Amino acid sequence: MQAFTTHQGLVAPLDRDNVDTDLIIPKQFLKSIKRTGFGPNLFDELRYLDHGEPGMDNSRRPLNPDFVLNQPRYQGASILLCRKNFGCGSSREHAPWALQQYGFRALIAPSYADIFFNNSFKNGLLPIILPETVVDQLFKAVEATEGYQLTVDLAQQRVTAPDGSHWSFDVDAYRKESLLKGLDEIGQTLLHAQRIRDFESRRLQQHPWLAKTTPAAR
Repeated sequence: MQAFTTHQGLVAPLDRDNVDTDLIIPKQFLKSIKRTGFGPNLFDELRYLDHGEPGMDNSRRPLNPDFVLNQPRYQGASILLCRKNFGCGSSREHAPWALQQYGFRALIAPSYADIFFNNSFKNGLLPIILPETVVDQLFKAVEATEGYQLTVDLAQQRVTAPDGSHWSFDVDAYRKESLLKGLDEIGQTLLHAQRIRDFESRRLQQHPWLAKTTPAAR
């Protein structure tokens, strides 16, 4: 998992409440057994004018010129500004995969659906919660200023605007450490690999019959 320390990036505004995971990555793209390749279909129903299906050549599909991520000023955005209850709906982990594979490193919203919020941390995507009044202020600033960027400092738990304004955000200590070190749950477990091996060795010494295997079924 890619570590998250400090990130400065272009902000794209998605000005709608209750964006669900089926809008983030539609159900037909969940057929893949891989964890890659979802970025081109992020917000597929909003992004393209036709109906998308797995295997289509997205470079040949007609783009929706009114959708924010298709507008030239937001190309290369890596921070997504959202409204309340972002990521509601089904619990698909593909939603943070698609956002991250598109190029987003952080999200800012007044609130998120719980499962999406948890899945984001597990995949190296930082979901920041700021008060709704602050989010409103940021939407206005992004609209008024082309190329508007924010700096996210995870160690300091701070979001800083170009004019020096800054806002603090809360983050669970375990999740913060995991992101700073770039460790998912498997990586965190592997930090204790030697202790696990030592435990297994002691257990077999104390209970040697555990090493026996049952005969294969005929």
